[in-house]
Amino acid sequence: MLQKITCFLIIVAGQACWSQSQDRSVFNGKVVSNASDLEGIHVINAQTEETVTTNAFGSFSISAKADDILVFSSISFKEKRVLLKQEDFSNLNFAVNLTMIMYQLQEVVVKRYDNINAESLGVIPMGQKKYTAAERKLQTATALNATANGGTMAGGSISADPLLNFFSGRTAMLKKEVAVEKKEFFMRLLENMFTLEHFVERLKIPANYVKGFEYYAVENEKFTVILNSKNKTSTEFLLGELAVKYKEMIAGENK
Repeated sequence: MLQKITCFLIIVAGQACWSQSQDRSVFNGKVVSNASDLEGIHVINAQTEETVTTNAFGSFSISAKADDILVFSSISFKEKRVLLKQEDFSNLNFAVNLTMIMYQLQEVVVKRYDNINAESLGVIPMGQKKYTAAERKLQTATALNATANGGTMAGGSISADPLLNFFSGRTAMLKKEVAVEKKEFFMRLLENMFTLEHFVERLKIPANYVKGFEYYAVENEKFTVILNSKNKTSTEFLLGELAVKYKEMIAGENK
């Protein structure tokens, strides 16, 4: 008797589920928002617990019927519940507008990592010489680039490019570029360390001669070594000595 009752309940439950599924049809719609990324939003039928996700255009298809509640859920949008009406099934442009969730940062901490560079990260070996753009060109033009060559008695070959660059004058031109680049570097270093007022008021260099004095100073190898050390006291002391000589030169020219 108990087995018959159990079988009867199973049959009734199955018929009820089948009847419910028969009442439902495929419902098509889409979600809209100010956001450009509408893919992956969960659409849940609260009655059947069926879940689908939207595509890149925000469109979705789910089994539903009138009076079902669709739940729209996403980490980027506020949850929204929509009660389906019979007329929604004939609406080819059914759309649900979702509101984005705005996350407000309480605090922003900016940290400086001065010790992080190519050497500390292991990208290049520690202590490796750093070349400027002009120095790299010169290095490439003058490198012998010896390569192994088993077909020669010497066991290797040497590129002829350095010789061609030398006789064509390219090497000399590149050396001049390196020299000019170094002077420009020292000029920027000097101008960043001392203001125009320092040259005019402290060193008594006429304003229209300041730029010429800067070139005069960076031509002095002893001065550029001190300048490159970024020791402002030593640099200022030697700069004062050079200023005296430069003013004497100016005085001699104006006689």
